[in-house]
Amino acid sequence: MASRLFAPVVRTARLAAFPRVAGPSARSFQTSRVLRQDVPVAPAAPVAVKKPVGAFRGGLFGFLLGTVSTAASMYYYVIDEYRVSNELLTEDIYALQAAVQRIEGYVRTLEEKVDAKKKK
Repeated sequence: MASRLFAPVVRTARLAAFPRVAGPSARSFQTSRVLRQDVPVAPAAPVAVKKPVGAFRGGLFGFLLGTVSTAASMYYYVIDEYRVSNELLTEDIYALQAAVQRIEGYVRTLEEKVDAKKKK
């Protein structure tokens, strides 16, 4: 991007430093050493072309990954809340059971007192 931005400036500076000579001889024919070889050189190993992941597949994968992670965290949250509420309910049941046993004891003592007064 930056090279495209400065390309006109560089081109102007180069033309100012090296003016063109008019005529066909201004351009010379040049070639590199690799192109002048008689036997073409084969590449060492073919490079495996990676198939790019498309936006749709990437978006779908991200959506599914997010959904699964959210569902897993929600599952553990609900299980934890269920465990806590179950413990509280069990504690309340034991408290109710103790209260009922206390009331039964009071009722027995009252019944015994009433029976004792009736016998007198």
